Amino acid sequence: MVTVVKLSPRGAEKIRYPAQVSARLENGVILDAYWNHARKDLGYTIFEPGDHFIEYFYSDRWFNIFAIATADGQRKGWYCNVAAPALIDTERVEQVDLLLDVWVAPDGQLLILDEDEFAADLTLTAEQRRNARQGLRDLLALIAARHEPFTELC
Repeated sequence: MVTVVKLSPRGAEKIRYPAQVSARLENGVILDAYWNHARKDLGYTIFEPGDHFIEYFYSDRWFNIFAIATADGQRKGWYCNVAAPALIDTERVEQVDLLLDVWVAPDGQLLILDEDEFAADLTLTAEQRRNARQGLRDLLALIAARHEPFTELC
């Protein structure tokens, strides 16, 4: 087990939760986690108690990816956070969220989320903004090429 900690651009803790290590990669980790919060309707999907998240954190990429399925295994989609490369050790995975997000539906439709929040945030440094934009481009290229973990896309 590890503890996942999501931080704001200024380093304030936003959320923390437990996850099981599924695999350790040369440049990251794959985790199993479950939604254990109240039902959350995001408009384009709904997170419900018991939803299964397979989470991909990388130490050399400016994003992470959550492959999300219902408790009975039905793919809901992929939620991707543009974030600083994760700090990964044996007990903790820590990431600084850079506000931009991407939702990918099982049919391949994608939504870039929170662009207004990203543009308006005054706490992001110029370097964080530059790396976030590059991370978004890299993530979109990964999705378009249907690379792991997007191989199930229609």
